[in-house]
Amino acid sequence: MNRGIFVTGTDTGVGKTYVAAGLAAALRSQGVNVGVMKPAETGCRTRSGVLIPADAVRLAKAAGARDSLQLINPYRFRKPLAPSVAAELEGRKIRIDRIMNAYRTLIRRHEFMIVEGAGGIMVPLSRNYLYLDMAEAFGLPVVVVARPGLGTINHSLLTISALRERDFKIAGLVINYNYNRRPGLAEKTSPRVIEEISGIPVLGIVRYQSSQFGSIVKHLP
Repeated sequence: MNRGIFVTGTDTGVGKTYVAAGLAAALRSQGVNVGVMKPAETGCRTRSGVLIPADAVRLAKAAGARDSLQLINPYRFRKPLAPSVAAELEGRKIRIDRIMNAYRTLIRRHEFMIVEGAGGIMVPLSRNYLYLDMAEAFGLPVVVVARPGLGTINHSLLTISALRERDFKIAGLVINYNYNRRPGLAEKTSPRVIEEISGIPVLGIVRYQSSQFGSIVKHLP
């Protein structure tokens, strides 16, 4: 079975795509054949009448993947909402079997897969199917991307708790600075507190617009 990770976040806007793309690029630079996938992307802009999944395109470019966007990103929507809601507003349904078939094709082509969710792990893909369920179906270890600042302890521990209820293997957390300012006390102390309470390692702290992901990939399963 191929290796890989499922990248989730403690919330939307924490920089999942930035981290996932950084990890893909770092692995690629080491000669790893990396595959990427973003099962559903919302908030897509239209270009010449076609929805463009910017996150999926960024992932593919970072990995050097030549797979079709239909495989990398089976579903895309215009409204920046949870996929289940965006699909409902457009009168469409997300078929989980279509996503799983795309994933199976990709894992046969690549030695390491990076799959990025949308928002957090409890975001719904369909009415009764969460990203938590999809990550479980993929069977990949999970990397949690978190903010560095105030509130991140609570959000991180809640995400870890939800994953542990399903006996997920949690590879670790990546603290991502998606803003450019000096770290305050919350930023300086939160990573240590999360590690101490959860027992889950912080794989790395990514400074604003940093491209130093080589040390993080060394700790991936």
